[in-house]
Amino acid sequence: MSTRTLTAGPLRARLRVAALVALGGVAGANCRYAAALLAPGLPGTLLANVLGAFALGFLVYETLYRGTLSKEVRLLVSTGFLSSFTTYSTFAVQSATARPALLVANVVLTYALGFAAVLAGRTLARRVTGWSA
Repeated sequence: MSTRTLTAGPLRARLRVAALVALGGVAGANCRYAAALLAPGLPGTLLANVLGAFALGFLVYETLYRGTLSKEVRLLVSTGFLSSFTTYSTFAVQSATARPALLVANVVLTYALGFAAVLAGRTLARRVTGWSA
């Protein structure tokens, strides 16, 4: 099953894909809300985006190295859960409305920690899958 199934194929397959994305989206949105309660404002958004980058980094590299997770699980987690858990729009609004120094710090931290989180996810995927370059 691929994301192309959303626009092609039998109705049942398209509905299954939509249900997987919706289920992951509900879970991701609720976890994002919980993160905002635990760490309101910029810290909560930064935490959600960095954790999401780590998880997506792991998912992408696990797929590349071994691919033991099914396409359905990857769709549920990446397109559903992580898309609802992370939030670029909130990051952009919070950054734009912050004082100039905080705006710069937030953008630099978000991108630096996000890239570092993807690399950490890749490192974990390498260890879990036993892959070596």
